[in-house]
Amino acid sequence: MDKWSQYSFSKFVQINPVVKLMTGNEYSYVEMKDLQDGLKYCMPSGKRVFKGGSKFTNNDTLFARITPCLENGKICKVRDLMNNVGFGSTEFLVFRGKEDISDNDFIYYLSRWEVVRNFAISNFEGTSGRQRVAKGVFDNLLLKLPPLPEQAAIAEVLSSLDDKIDLLHRQNQTLEQLAETLFRQWFIEEAEEGWERKILDDVVTVKGGSTPSTKLSEFWDGDICWATPKDLSNHSGVFLLNTERRITSRGLERISSGLLPQGIVLLSSRAPIGYLAITDTPLAINQGFIAILCNKGIQNYFVYLWCKLNVEEIKNAGNGSVFQEISKSIFRNLKIQVPPSSLLEKFNEIISPLFDKIKNNQLQIRTLTQLRDTLLPRLMSGEVRVKYR
Repeated sequence: MDKWSQYSFSKFVQINPVVKLMTGNEYSYVEMKDLQDGLKYCMPSGKRVFKGGSKFTNNDTLFARITPCLENGKICKVRDLMNNVGFGSTEFLVFRGKEDISDNDFIYYLSRWEVVRNFAISNFEGTSGRQRVAKGVFDNLLLKLPPLPEQAAIAEVLSSLDDKIDLLHRQNQTLEQLAETLFRQWFIEEAEEGWERKILDDVVTVKGGSTPSTKLSEFWDGDICWATPKDLSNHSGVFLLNTERRITSRGLERISSGLLPQGIVLLSSRAPIGYLAITDTPLAINQGFIAILCNKGIQNYFVYLWCKLNVEEIKNAGNGSVFQEISKSIFRNLKIQVPPSSLLEKFNEIISPLFDKIKNNQLQIRTLTQLRDTLLPRLMSGEVRVKYR
């Protein structure tokens, strides 16, 4: 196999390549929130009139250069831009391969490698909370990198995993949309006047959580899952399979709701309101959640879909001058139209296989993601080599 050569990152990668956009014209726009850790691609959230910002074309890599977005893994390739061009936040650096030097797909995986990310983070400049990495620091990042054919082979191995992950995500989006369509048809479009109107407190049990003291190590790094809204902001899918942090049994004693069972519906109740998930493991929660226990005859899939399709009503019920929040007491008193139990049971029978498939896909995504994230540093460092022609 050919030997690897040493490059500075800036010599290997086009950083902020020239893209011509006309001021005052409308183009696809990518927001920071459109990038999600673990997903290879991001798509524009809409269109805006160009007045300035980072400029890019389809298949460029967007690299968040500001804290905490970079630490949160906001690095994605962009696609689905109208007329192949778009723009976005000034907090993006744009990476692209160089002709006869670097493969564009390989550049994406290189930028996700912890060596590159940690270098960028260690070179943050600016005041606390608004620190960012400057383009010029990449002149000082020296790396041994493979020849172009091996770059393409490495990118092909990792892309095969990402393509499968992307397919499973798309399947799940379709399945969830189908479940939402059925819910609208059965319980909104064909709702009957005779159905009883109740408050949520009549049909579910609502609980909140809390945070053990972060100053006491005896409460942390145990084996009990403890969820915060951050787990959902960095999460794609219906089911919450795991949490970033864990607490001990001593820490659990400090949680007002105690250990919640698998299968509850979680709704973030502040900054922002509206993140949703169904838990796939017993866990405790912090004060940023409303936990909905479906123990009064209404199934969790129905409640999840009701919350999703009524999220604007839930948000409008919130209050707060700095951060909008909906309290448990207000949430409990929201009105819900309750269909007959026989209809609820029939609906649950129909949509349960859809949610089972979504969960199985999420489990596959987790396995494939772990494999990709294990391979990536080994391939980038040359610890594992791939054959190429």
